[in-house]
Amino acid sequence: METHFELNEVTKKLPTHLHKFVVKQPYDEYTAQNQAVWRYVMRMNVDYLGKVAHESYLEGLDKTGISVDTIPRMEGMNRILKEIGWAAVSVDGFIPPNAFMEFQAYNVLVIASDMRTIDHIKYTPAPDIIHEAAGHAPIIANPEYAEYLRRFGEIGAKAISSARDYEMYEAIRLLSILKENPNSTTKEIQEAQEKVEWLQNNMGALSEMAQIRNLHWWTVEYGLIGTLENPKIYGAGLLSSIGESKWCMQDSVQKLPYTLEASNVSFDITKPQPQLFVTPDFAHLSLVLEQYANTMGIRKGGLSGINKLIDSKNLGTIELSTGIQISGVFTNVITDQNNKPIYIQTTGGTALANRDKELIGHGTHYHKEGFGSPIGKLKGINIPIENMSPRDLEAYGIYEGKIVSLEFEGGVKVEGEVITGTRDLRGRILLISFKNCTVTHFDTVLFHPDWGIYDMAVGVDVISAYAGPADVSSFEDIGKVSETKTHKINYSSEDKRLYGLYTELRKARETNTVTEEMISNTLGILKNDFPNDWLLVLELFELAVEKDYTVQEEIKKHLDNLKSNEEYASLIENGVSLLSEEEVL
Repeated sequence: METHFELNEVTKKLPTHLHKFVVKQPYDEYTAQNQAVWRYVMRMNVDYLGKVAHESYLEGLDKTGISVDTIPRMEGMNRILKEIGWAAVSVDGFIPPNAFMEFQAYNVLVIASDMRTIDHIKYTPAPDIIHEAAGHAPIIANPEYAEYLRRFGEIGAKAISSARDYEMYEAIRLLSILKENPNSTTKEIQEAQEKVEWLQNNMGALSEMAQIRNLHWWTVEYGLIGTLENPKIYGAGLLSSIGESKWCMQDSVQKLPYTLEASNVSFDITKPQPQLFVTPDFAHLSLVLEQYANTMGIRKGGLSGINKLIDSKNLGTIELSTGIQISGVFTNVITDQNNKPIYIQTTGGTALANRDKELIGHGTHYHKEGFGSPIGKLKGINIPIENMSPRDLEAYGIYEGKIVSLEFEGGVKVEGEVITGTRDLRGRILLISFKNCTVTHFDTVLFHPDWGIYDMAVGVDVISAYAGPADVSSFEDIGKVSETKTHKINYSSEDKRLYGLYTELRKARETNTVTEEMISNTLGILKNDFPNDWLLVLELFELAVEKDYTVQEEIKKHLDNLKSNEEYASLIENGVSLLSEEEVL
């Protein structure tokens, strides 16, 4: 199978419908300033997080092949990640939640390929490679956490979304792209911000996907572990943000025990969170996840599960008590006087399956107009059809060539000539096909003989309802790639000239050819032509201190002048402080 990305022992197991989300990592597009931003953030993080992060963090950086000095390449990460049974692929920013979860279920980290700009060095609203690679990857070296992440993906991929969830995803994606792009206008950002805020206030009842995304946010992204009095950081959003990793430890940020209630606590990606949740250990995360899964349609089924699928207006699956699975876009359910579902209906291409494998002859091309079937027991007969032996079926006239009239509890009636039945390997009947068939619910015609063969699914109850198809191969195109693409930043000639200075210094540092004259000349150019650039000045200072060049005093004076700008005063201060600590060591 040919793909546009590298396959290994892990990624070759990905279903083909996920391939369209994978992009080639644009490594050559990372500027030398991007590399310097990575190095700055990672040096700050390793120094600070070594004190406040879970012990798995520093160990995990080594195990997952993430360097402090250089933005990682996917190929290099994959060679090391495969040793712990994981892989990484590059994607374009945010991808739809169900797809994100499904990648995770296959032990694949999705890594946003963009790199934050220097203007968002403390925190970026867009997912970037610092967040994904340096935030998520290290903690999965912990086996207990890695299994939680995989299981979360497996369950989360089946969570049912509301029709508004995808709209919210697109709005957040656009806002994050605009905020990260220095060429965006204030008007563009404001309009996108207002759209997100409007949606947040008008989402209605939280869908399963909204709730499971809340759990993901308060654990995988912003989770703390340990005690309320002395928590450690393990969430990727905190591990990848030099600002928020310090902010979250303040007493002003409320620390709450992590429980199922976190599923009802929504978040705002554009603002610092007023509270965070603390799990006592990684095993507790899995306990809460299972508690939540017990509330989902995939485990509860019933009318609530069907209604969730109808409200979602998206592809979903219900499974009946016999094991037959019906996958399509559900549009209608009929209930009896006790509010029990007695008939379900899909519209458009529908596939039938058993044990996640499509039933032969019952794909979307055959059921291209939709599918409908009664649910429940026959009126006045104690034995459900699914429990009838061949002798029982014969006694009730349900066999090949027989014209029957089957009236179900709740008033659905199926009248027609039996053609055949479909059974599973255990002999349980899943499906009965009729010709010349009429299906009614009192005066409402649900199926007319002119419409062709009628296939009736067999089952007393809906035992499961979940997002997506039972058999992924039944549908040609599952999931949708956003039409809003990450903006490629347009660099001016002056930007490129500045990045050239970063490149020269980086090469000189790597080859150990830095001279005092080079540092002095570069400092002079920065003072005259790029008076607001602080990061390259900090790198010059680092090298001058390391080499004990006398020019370090002049650089330090320039850094002190730059600190008059509040936007990056603390960044400079932290960088200088780190150098002082390293000198002591």
